[in-house]
Amino acid sequence: MRVAVVGATGAVGSTMLGVMRERSFPATEIVPFASERSAGRRIDYGDERLEVRALSDEAIQGFDLALFSAGSGISEDWGRRFADAGAVVVDNSSFWRMHEDVPLVVAEVNPEALESHRGIVANPNCTTMQTVVALKPILDAAGIERVVASTYQAVSGTGQRAVEELHDQARATLEAKDIPAPSVYPHQIAFNVLPQVEKFQDGDDYTTEERKVMRETRKILGRDDIGVSATCARVPVYTGHSVSANVQTREPLSPEECRALLATAPGVRVVDDPANGLYPLPLDAAGRDDVLVGRIRRDPSHERCLNLWIVGDNLRKGAATNAVQVAELLRVRNLLGAARAA
Repeated sequence: MRVAVVGATGAVGSTMLGVMRERSFPATEIVPFASERSAGRRIDYGDERLEVRALSDEAIQGFDLALFSAGSGISEDWGRRFADAGAVVVDNSSFWRMHEDVPLVVAEVNPEALESHRGIVANPNCTTMQTVVALKPILDAAGIERVVASTYQAVSGTGQRAVEELHDQARATLEAKDIPAPSVYPHQIAFNVLPQVEKFQDGDDYTTEERKVMRETRKILGRDDIGVSATCARVPVYTGHSVSANVQTREPLSPEECRALLATAPGVRVVDDPANGLYPLPLDAAGRDDVLVGRIRRDPSHERCLNLWIVGDNLRKGAATNAVQVAELLRVRNLLGAARAA
């Protein structure tokens, strides 16, 4: 199986390669792709040194699988070309997610959606991803009428330049020096909270990130009748998104029942002993693939509402790990290239 990793030198692309190595992904050849300026660069992959290539119509031939994490523009330009050349594309950008003929898949939530793919599978938004992993067991057990999500998102979700911006601003503040002007975010991120993740479109009071969370949650769960409201904020944390979710169920569900459900759910780890200081933290989620859930409690304003605190590593489960898990499912279910055609 020949695998292309597009955007291999970026934060998520390099994490994808690391996850593939950790999980002993069964590829006979892995080819990293990046921009022209990165072509020829060597990337360590275990005992191998992989040479980065630039995208071209000739270079993309002969792949069974292509993992994309190079932004929406590259996905729009090259996703269908890879698929037409015979590869199944697993795309981490937002471009394909809401296309009706493209399944939007979280490995633990809706793997059956892969059966309908037409050469491209979309990876959800990182915040949506960790949230639906926690919501799916609740949906199956008690139904869900409404979710109100407030997110606290790490700067690594924006990219390496954002990580550097936080570092430089924090260092300057602590050393009592002039703080560098923000270039990635509209305001200083160090020691601050920005109630804006991504952009505001003309005439819309919600950001593009908030719209993603609302739309993608319904598509992944397969329920257009679930009400979803989101407020997304950027916080001065390097890695790990946190979500406060208020979940209104259709049937009664106690906090104790919810903990028991989530304790046996795939991809979830319950960390819920607040009296002893045990609850999910971004520092604890960093480097893990499980979604951590805690602070599970009754909403005193509604008898069928629960509050949950959900934390996940946005670079791993929020992006890279799920893409690799989807690739594994495509292989196991014979949904790659020639096997699918047969």
